[in-house]
Amino acid sequence: MPKEIYVSNKNRRIETLPRIRYCDTFLTQLRGFTFRPRLPCDAGLILVGKRDSRLASSIHMLFVSFDLTVVWINSDMKVVDQALAKSWHPAYFSKQPAKFVLEIHPERWNDFEIGDIVEFKDA
Repeated sequence: MPKEIYVSNKNRRIETLPRIRYCDTFLTQLRGFTFRPRLPCDAGLILVGKRDSRLASSIHMLFVSFDLTVVWINSDMKVVDQALAKSWHPAYFSKQPAKFVLEIHPERWNDFEIGDIVEFKDA
């Protein structure tokens, strides 16, 4: 079971921080949101890579039945890209290399912008 963290934004206040599952193993990343029926607005997950990379931080939406806000974060904890990922879309790639991929509810689109600095906190 992945540990849970909060992802805060140092550039803007987020009213209610979602509980994020910290996925740093192959199996937790493989599982992701596939085959899940829905995503609560106060939940999400973060996929943790070994280094900044466009390819290694790519995601797919196959077998994911809902849309996601996807935020790519580099090893300097800076937001480098953002996308609204549509269910069943084959693949999404960041425009810049990233180490972390934050997947949250689409209603949280405005919680982050490119250039923001984020911080991870234990839940």
